[in-house]
Amino acid sequence: MKKLGLLPKLIIAIILGIGIGSIHNEFLVKLLATFNGIFGNFLGFAIPLIIIGFVAPGIGDLGKGAGKILGITAGIAYLSTVVAGSLTFFTNSVIFPYLLTPGSMNLVNAENPEHSLVKGFFEVQMPPIMGVMTALLIAFTLGLGIAASEGDTIKKFMKEFQGIVEGLISNIVIPLLPFHIAGIFANMTYAGQVATIMSVFAKVFALILLLHFTVIIVQYFIAGTLAGANPFVLVKNMIPAYFTAIGTQSSAASIPVTLKQTKKNGVNDGVAEFVVPLCATIHLSGSTITLVSCAMAVMMLNGMTVTFNSIFGFILMLGVTMVAAPGVPGGAVMAALGLLETMLGFDQTLLSLMIALYLAQDSFGTACNVTGDGAIAIMVNRISGYKLNKNDNINKKVA
Repeated sequence: MKKLGLLPKLIIAIILGIGIGSIHNEFLVKLLATFNGIFGNFLGFAIPLIIIGFVAPGIGDLGKGAGKILGITAGIAYLSTVVAGSLTFFTNSVIFPYLLTPGSMNLVNAENPEHSLVKGFFEVQMPPIMGVMTALLIAFTLGLGIAASEGDTIKKFMKEFQGIVEGLISNIVIPLLPFHIAGIFANMTYAGQVATIMSVFAKVFALILLLHFTVIIVQYFIAGTLAGANPFVLVKNMIPAYFTAIGTQSSAASIPVTLKQTKKNGVNDGVAEFVVPLCATIHLSGSTITLVSCAMAVMMLNGMTVTFNSIFGFILMLGVTMVAAPGVPGGAVMAALGLLETMLGFDQTLLSLMIALYLAQDSFGTACNVTGDGAIAIMVNRISGYKLNKNDNINKKVA
């Protein structure tokens, strides 16, 4: 089992959960619900720590070597993330009414008792040390302070704290996640809701993939237009990076291949070596598409109000809070849990469902992120005054 990847483990957990829920053994379901309650409360306790551990060091790192190219790269990456999220909202607003039946899941604030999930044998309260907004403000303050300060004491402390949080996710949250997901699906099957989820989200996932491909084409169309190159040839050269990201589920682990293919597209070596590693931590257009789509679907299925104002605010904050999400599966959704809770009103059950849905698409979202990094490198290359080199290893400044 240790050799299995996270996605196969989650698939097995979902199948087992559905099987346990189908036999209508209330004792087993309550036992799993007890574990889910403890795990969910621990996750709620950890959310502020995750936000501070991810966001503060991420913002602090942006101050390293600050200059024009940093500002340009960060601006384009953030704009790409926001545009991808906005495109996702408007596309889903048109298509989801044909795919989803509003209120058909009723997992949150259910008025009908027969639709409510089974409660555990007992509950262990684990109140977080601070609210999500307080954690965000502390993270922003520390991050900006680290970026502006010449000292490195706080920076080293936050880097060590980030390592602790990453260890918390990789050694506790991720290993226990399959059991948590099994419990969630057992409970939903017992409550008669799993059929709705399984039938609907296959269509939602297909739409997410189409949105990924659309955003990649748009990114390379813009990059190709700026650089005077064929966008489809540029995309073709990035295919190895795309499939590497699918296999690793990590933008950071894909950097060597992304860098190689970006240089193959003719980007100046210095520009590529700066932009690609930076975008691996700040450019998350694919992850944003997945998170926005899954969140909108869950909200509509639960009869929750979905408005552009709420979703757009969520998108704007995603572009900041997912900065420097670690290279572990699910890093982006872990960083987004606080926003899902405070801005969209998700409870622990819906947060757990979001984790499961996001991780099922994590590889493809990461692949979209990584492929888009190459497009941003081409844009920055042109804005910096370089032409794409096709014939030799020397990039020439534009006259």
